[in-house]
Amino acid sequence: MAQRQRVKPVSPIRVLKEATGRVIFVKLKDGSEYIGKLEATDSTMNLVLDGCVELKPGTMEPKVKYGKALIRGSHVVYVSVDYEMVAGELPL
Repeated sequence: MAQRQRVKPVSPIRVLKEATGRVIFVKLKDGSEYIGKLEATDSTMNLVLDGCVELKPGTMEPKVKYGKALIRGSHVVYVSVDYEMVAGELPL
């Protein structure tokens, strides 16, 4: 019988902190989507994005350009920290 390896789960907070300085994609509970460079985060997953752009739902077209924005962690559904790798041209 093969031994089961124990895999230590990765902390989402740690992943976010390591993504500081990278462009990320954020989806909120109300369905709105944002991209921007992650400037800072904290233990409650509040996010500070520089060059923040709100996208039109389901598209890559910019809806509103905010510049610097604070997104409350309690409103976040998910964050993609690999956004630069999977996205083509960024609407920043």
